[in-house]
Amino acid sequence: MSFTHFPPAHARLQRSVLAIPASDPSLVERALRSAADQVFLDCEHSAALGDPPRARAAIVRALRDLDWHAHGKSVGVRINGLDTHFMYRDLVDIVEQAGERIDTLLVPRVGVPADLYVVDCLLTQIESACGLPRRIGIEAAIETSLGMANVEAVARASTRLEALHFGGADFTASCQARSVSIGALNPDYPGDQWHASLQRLLVASRAHGLRAVDGPYGDVEDTDGFLAAARRAAALGFEGKWTLSPGQVDLANLVMAPPADDVAHARRILAALEEAARSERSAAHLDGRPIDAASARMAATLVRQAAAIAARSAIIDRE
Repeated sequence: MSFTHFPPAHARLQRSVLAIPASDPSLVERALRSAADQVFLDCEHSAALGDPPRARAAIVRALRDLDWHAHGKSVGVRINGLDTHFMYRDLVDIVEQAGERIDTLLVPRVGVPADLYVVDCLLTQIESACGLPRRIGIEAAIETSLGMANVEAVARASTRLEALHFGGADFTASCQARSVSIGALNPDYPGDQWHASLQRLLVASRAHGLRAVDGPYGDVEDTDGFLAAARRAAALGFEGKWTLSPGQVDLANLVMAPPADDVAHARRILAALEEAARSERSAAHLDGRPIDAASARMAATLVRQAAAIAARSAIIDRE
């Protein structure tokens, strides 16, 4: 282990990240009742519709009127990008009025570490001025070629930073790549054209103690395509995926959860290592195979994930 170590970010279950516009009360209510681990109230797309003030007011109402935590969810707000003149008002208006209800802010199209410095600075001042009881986290969307070129530096840009998200749609546009659909593979490419970028974002996340979340799959009717995309991300080590409908939420929760057999095996590994330590044996084996400290780290990760999912399920069962 290197002497340099970045501690893990604040722990949050994030198998499914449901993005919704808060301007539609029916969608907000469905999101609250959904099985999503995390909900992002979206301010960014309101700029395209020409009505950011209305979106901000709707987000404040959704944060203040509904108890997201009681439904087992973390809740965030996606603000407008720093390349717009909407971002500062998103931060000031929403955080001043409902900051105590916000878990994280998602910053879109992050390109350089200074982008997060600006958000961190404003958040710090608002929290201090308003006397907010807890610190709001930051999550960064890497969805441009500039952001991917600087992803390692972005990953260590702020002590508030908790997660990196891969934004496939804008990244496709930024790279001027050919794509048939958001999150789908291009049949002209022999494999996954985004594999290298996903792997780079994942490594930057894990090296700096951050969560890694894959972006959306645009065709909400294409169940097989969504499952394939989620499985590719899970195989790499991503712990969550964006969802655009309640149907996708259930699929993401299924794919991003560790398989029950793997969790059971992980518990056996930890038990075998504990027994070896009690017996003061120099080596430990399970089913005839050696296990060591690396085995313990992998097993402990699975067991922690399973425990968080079980706690979330208990909250849903009580509703």
